[in-house]
Amino acid sequence: MKRATLLTELAASGTGTSLSRLAGLAVELDVPEADLLVLAGRPVPAELLPPERDPETVRRFTHRVAHCDHAQLAALEGFVRALPRVAAPGVRVGPPSPYHRPAETGFAAVLDGLIRNRGFGVRELPFMGLSRSTLYGMVSRREPSPHRRYQLRAVAGPLGWTLPDLFAVAGEPYGEEIRPVLLCRHVGRVFTAAVPLSTAQLAEAAEEADRLSGREDHGVWQPVSQGFAEECPDYS
Repeated sequence: MKRATLLTELAASGTGTSLSRLAGLAVELDVPEADLLVLAGRPVPAELLPPERDPETVRRFTHRVAHCDHAQLAALEGFVRALPRVAAPGVRVGPPSPYHRPAETGFAAVLDGLIRNRGFGVRELPFMGLSRSTLYGMVSRREPSPHRRYQLRAVAGPLGWTLPDLFAVAGEPYGEEIRPVLLCRHVGRVFTAAVPLSTAQLAEAAEEADRLSGREDHGVWQPVSQGFAEECPDYS
């Protein structure tokens, strides 16, 4: 069965899929098990969720990772995966905003779950070429935006999802000419690898990202203006 068909069917009727089957599919598809559980409308167990962490440290970490090129991202992912798990798991961050109630069904609910599986809220996501109000709308509205294809191009990479996979789940047509907006899935691979890390470990990983990228910290938020999506080996 093709990936797109399988993911679409899980999103449509995955509640009847056994947990063992979902765990096996996660390995087969190289998709985090927690993400497939969200896609199938199943609860995510505590051991697959990140520990409680300081949101500001999370935000600094995601920002600094976004300054790394592909070689640096690969090295950083290895560094992150080598860190031991030292904090208790099991915390899912709260709703994205008191003014934007997350959707309970449809793709918006899935997207909200994927973001929160990584221990992020909208404010902790790196700069992706989308406003916060747009991101809040993406996780709270059931009806699709007329700009959703652009939005999917922007959010797929930071989630570590490929564009064809996320487009399939969203029910949008995908063509090979479609490319990420700013950040590709290699950035998201680092964020996914960092799910088990504590606040202190995230701070350590952010320092390693700065060391690898050579970025100087001037004490202000400096979004990546271009990213390295155009250099992604997936599209070479």
